[in-house]
Amino acid sequence: MQSSDSYSSSKGKKKTADGVIQQDHYALLGLGHLRYLATEEQIRKSYRETALKHHPDKQAALLLGEETEAGKQAKKDEIENRFKAIQEAYEVLIDSTRRRIYDSTDEFDDEIPTDCSPNDFFKVFGPAFMRNGRWSVVQPIPPLGDDTMPLKEVDSFYDFWYGFKSWREFPHDEEFDLEQAESRDHKRWMERQNAKLSEKARKEEHARIRSLVDNAYKRDPRIMRRKETLKLEKQKKKEAKFIVKKQQEEEAAKVAEENRKKKEEEDKQAAEAASNQKKIKEKEKKLLRKERTRLRTISSPVVSENLLNLSSDDVESICMKLDLLQLKKLCDDFEGQDGNNKKAELLKSALSVGIQQSEKEKDSVVKKSQENGSIKVNGSLAPKKEKPWGKEEIELLRKGIVKYPKGTSRRWEVVAEYIGTGRSVEEILKATKTVLLQKPDSAKAFDSFLEKRKPAVSIASPLTTREEVDGVSVSVSVGPTESQPGQPKPSQSEEAGSSGSDQDVWTPVQETALVQALKTFPKEINQRWERVAAAVPGKTVNQCKKQFALLKEKFRNKKK
Repeated sequence: MQSSDSYSSSKGKKKTADGVIQQDHYALLGLGHLRYLATEEQIRKSYRETALKHHPDKQAALLLGEETEAGKQAKKDEIENRFKAIQEAYEVLIDSTRRRIYDSTDEFDDEIPTDCSPNDFFKVFGPAFMRNGRWSVVQPIPPLGDDTMPLKEVDSFYDFWYGFKSWREFPHDEEFDLEQAESRDHKRWMERQNAKLSEKARKEEHARIRSLVDNAYKRDPRIMRRKETLKLEKQKKKEAKFIVKKQQEEEAAKVAEENRKKKEEEDKQAAEAASNQKKIKEKEKKLLRKERTRLRTISSPVVSENLLNLSSDDVESICMKLDLLQLKKLCDDFEGQDGNNKKAELLKSALSVGIQQSEKEKDSVVKKSQENGSIKVNGSLAPKKEKPWGKEEIELLRKGIVKYPKGTSRRWEVVAEYIGTGRSVEEILKATKTVLLQKPDSAKAFDSFLEKRKPAVSIASPLTTREEVDGVSVSVSVGPTESQPGQPKPSQSEEAGSSGSDQDVWTPVQETALVQALKTFPKEINQRWERVAAAVPGKTVNQCKKQFALLKEKFRNKKK
């Protein structure tokens, strides 16, 4: 692949050096008066006429006027070259892409007006906008208008030019000819270099058009009048607002004074009413105490005889549950009865009425509390308990939030249906701010690890095998359980030595479990070695520590 330095040679550049005169295609076809305004139909028609007129067969008579062969050959070459130029002009102008490039290089006045008097604004800027309007993708362009144009049309005019889209191309002398590329990479490099030059020219053209629009907008007398009008209106609104605010303050002060006096009067009346109410309540309390004392006195014979299992507590219950009018009526009816049995029945019915009233009061209180979303606990209102969130529900909630992101129609209703446990939208919104933001408890990390880890691989001992009987692990001896006659019985030291050597043997599964546990439980965690030993099947804390030291020593020896 060639480097970018080798591409910078002049070998692949266009052969359009300064001083080369480019032919006028429009003039050759007789469209010099129309130029870029010429339509496709006009170009075709003019080409047919011009080609017919300047065809070499039609110009053969001109060769007879030349006496020498050299003159005839020169005239013939001139006629053929002119006809070829006409054909080339037609090919360029009939192709929309090539014509756009040609029109972009046509003579054009890029000058931007910078200043003018208010009276000459339309004379100076009108032609400038019409001249630059030829580059607009959208045709026809809106006119600048005059001093009487409505402001709505003026705003539309400037909106068009502030969003101006140009079709103008910017061929550059330094551009590379893609047909002269030496390779595919060379061609791509040429395209990138040409794109950079075109982009730079487009930015300059955009800045030029923007400068034209900005200069016109600042000096447009219609815009200046509107700005002045808006400024006056703003000043008037400010003054009116100040006057209104002052009036409102005065009215507010007046209303505040009236409210103060009215409040003082109301407070005075309320104090008098409260005083009167207090006197009435005290009077009612005295009468209530009097009637309760009266009931206790007249009911004592019935209570003493224990008729209908009535006790003094029942009488007290009646006194507490019945109001003044009910107690007075009960006492009057009680005194009007002759026998104690009838009096006892009267007390029994009054007791049942009191119980019913208290139950109704409790039901009404509970109903109101439930409507407010709370229940009464030990005489005080406590918030309604919510159903706790389980692990599966929390996991479903996380998945639902990811599956249905922001912007989903009726997002939280969809998430509630996705969870499928009857959770309301309010509960889900509350959970996203509480349950999902809770950090995992570090004290329960080991328990969760034990729950999620894979079951340990059972290790067959050379002495015993393990069998599962009804979910209980049972050790079955493989070797002889009793010493055979004629064989020596092993000593206790030999048995201890053999058991110790069996415990120090580490299988690949155990070593893998040890390494994994050491990674899972770092140095900073509490009770590290106990957790490591629990994660390694069939090994104690001391054995794990000893094996760790051996692995560490082995690693250091390898390093050396």
